[in-house]
Amino acid sequence: MKAAEPKKKPVRGNFISAKTNSIVMYIDMNSYFASCEQQRHPHLRGKPLGVLTYDSPNAAVIAASIEAKRKGVKTGMRLQECLALCPEMLTITTHPAWYRQIHVDIMLILRKYCDDVIAKSIDEASMNFTSYRLVYNDFTAIARQIKQDIKDKYDYLTCSIGIAPNSFLAKLATEIQKPDGLIEITPENIDGHLAKMQLTDLPGIAKNNERRLQMIGIRNPLEMRHASEALLRKAFGGIVGNYWHKRLNFMEVDVYTNPFKTMSAGRSLGRQIREDKQAMDSMLIALCMRLEQRMVKNQVFCKEVCLHLRYFNGGEWDTKIKLSDPEQDGMRIRRYIMDKMQEYEEPRNISLLNDKVQKMTVTIMSFVKQELIQYGLFDNQMRQDKIRKVIYEMKDKYDKKNIIRKGSELLVRNVLKDAIGFGSVKDLVGNDGEVVNKHMLEEDEDFY
Repeated sequence: MKAAEPKKKPVRGNFISAKTNSIVMYIDMNSYFASCEQQRHPHLRGKPLGVLTYDSPNAAVIAASIEAKRKGVKTGMRLQECLALCPEMLTITTHPAWYRQIHVDIMLILRKYCDDVIAKSIDEASMNFTSYRLVYNDFTAIARQIKQDIKDKYDYLTCSIGIAPNSFLAKLATEIQKPDGLIEITPENIDGHLAKMQLTDLPGIAKNNERRLQMIGIRNPLEMRHASEALLRKAFGGIVGNYWHKRLNFMEVDVYTNPFKTMSAGRSLGRQIREDKQAMDSMLIALCMRLEQRMVKNQVFCKEVCLHLRYFNGGEWDTKIKLSDPEQDGMRIRRYIMDKMQEYEEPRNISLLNDKVQKMTVTIMSFVKQELIQYGLFDNQMRQDKIRKVIYEMKDKYDKKNIIRKGSELLVRNVLKDAIGFGSVKDLVGNDGEVVNKHMLEEDEDFY
């Protein structure tokens, strides 16, 4: 009897379990915040523009227009650095409600073509077209139509779109051609694209990761893709290496929607607030009230609260408070924080809230769903929680957050300037495309 011939091993074992039939489209808006301002203000179009959180020579540019980027301006630079590179650069302070409104409109456009849309941030989204393979014949044509639909709605906005079998490679494709790019990564062309890149061109690979990969002989993304899974585990110290192996070989590990693990509200403090103890306390109240609003909208309570203070001298102070009962009320959360601060301050005869505080951040976690909250027979907490919910429902009904105000909100008026909140889009649009938190679309009174 003739012995069976041994099975031939594939040239590259990496392709085992690869799902190259999946179709994911990734949309990345170009120079989003600056382009939104240029959309609203036509006189800013075609000019280098920097977007600031506050108007000061020491402010950081959080977004630069395409024209400013061509002059060497980069996100995170101080305004003075930017003006040295580009003296003609114009500036404008942020208007987050406007950016969020455009985000909502873009999400509605995307949902015309696909139900499986996930907002990754305020200016990025992924679309899973895998179940639409029999509906659409040409996905590049769909991408061009999405671009046109966005331009029909907002004529100055552009986006880069990537198409690939998984969301990571689709996102990587958006980085290859900017602005207004359209690239598809396939099994046939992926090596050609990776061969032109550096390790740090891969989203998620920073300098430290690059050094670790180079130490084991991986010098570029192409070598990383064809490295064994075991070698990547060694480079990243565990399961993260498995994830990178899968990402670069068409398997999906990044398309998912997680419930909130944490919610944070933080602000850098200007001199006017730092030098006024009452204003700093009002800022703390405002941050706690912002988190209260988010919890009410998401129908959750928290069991852990953290405060983090960062000082100009490089020092930091933080504390974590574990609550005996789930909490949703912003003012009670503030009271827990103040008690913890006082406990630290009194024996040391110091004040944590002083004029050296650079940034204040409140974080909540360990969430409990609203329907799982248990109340005691004589507990007045149930009534208070219901009243809080009714107040926010009334605010929604009248479409204005300032028509009905809690007493605590009267203390903090104009202290907490709206911020962009990259992750806050989770609070903004539900899975059905409907706006969940209308307050996030309301503009500050100084918007023009």
